[in-house]
Amino acid sequence: MEEEKTIRQDGFGKKRPRIHRENDSRGDSYQRIYSSKTQTRRNADGSNADEYGNNTGKPHGNKPRFDKKKQKKPLKINKLKGSNEIIQNKINRRKNRQAPPEPKHDGTTRLNKYISNAGICSRRDADKLIQAGAVSVNGEVITTLGYKVKEGDVVNYGGEVLRSEPKRYFLLNKPKGYITTLDDPQDRHTVMLLVQDCCKERIYPVGRLDRYTTGLLLFTNDGEMARKLTHPSSKVYKIYQVECDKPVSRDDMQQMLDGIELEDGPIAVDDVQYQDGKDRRIVGVALHSGRNRIVRRIFEHLGYEVRKLDRCVFAGLTKKDLPRGHVRELTQQEVNYLQMI
Repeated sequence: MEEEKTIRQDGFGKKRPRIHRENDSRGDSYQRIYSSKTQTRRNADGSNADEYGNNTGKPHGNKPRFDKKKQKKPLKINKLKGSNEIIQNKINRRKNRQAPPEPKHDGTTRLNKYISNAGICSRRDADKLIQAGAVSVNGEVITTLGYKVKEGDVVNYGGEVLRSEPKRYFLLNKPKGYITTLDDPQDRHTVMLLVQDCCKERIYPVGRLDRYTTGLLLFTNDGEMARKLTHPSSKVYKIYQVECDKPVSRDDMQQMLDGIELEDGPIAVDDVQYQDGKDRRIVGVALHSGRNRIVRRIFEHLGYEVRKLDRCVFAGLTKKDLPRGHVRELTQQEVNYLQMI
């Protein structure tokens, strides 16, 4: 008795071969699978069978559909002729390879770097001093760029002997009534009185705060960093708290954002917000400009009188844990941040 069953398509959209189930004279059931390439008989248990239904042992032809085990063929490694010699030669070359020689320090320092390390100015400005003939080494005026100072040489600038010093960085929360200068001919209080006991190195303020402005002021003997932080192209971020004589209107705040025209050119702030929801006389102003008295001049241009002005943030540095009139040294992480600006 013959039963024919045809399966046209499986779940993946592939056509299966037609399967015929037959019984031989011994009553054993087997399958005959037809395909376009081979013709194979299989017993009911899945083993291969000959035309009489006998088990033929090793499978051949098409494998049973239900056998999911795939025999992995051993990987064939094609060895190139002389490959061992090539590998050995590479190993020998690596063993004989020598590290590049480290640059030898001959104990000399470029003159512009020496001046910058002494806290006078940046290297670029030091080159200008050298070309102008303002620097002498061992009593001889040096005007050649790239001149190197040896150990024991005496470098003189402005009648003073310069000494290379380690870089130091300090942050002051400036109080009211101190002017930002190294020396005042009128004998007024200067910010140098507040940092004179911080270190033995000669440090100086970066930027300026007027006499009645309080807040953060940076001190250092790193001339290169001082030049970078004060240069307009650096656009150092600063935040001020401003207290005016009358409430600041939203129209004037919008005008600050849009930009106003001052005597030295246009200026626009980055952000301006009310500091306290109740007192509209106090606002916070954020900007990048480093012009002289720029915040006071902005509010004066709009008809306000600034009664209190405090710098709360300077180049990412804040007044956290720094009371008024106190000074602290920057951490290495803060110094690294300033060097990336």
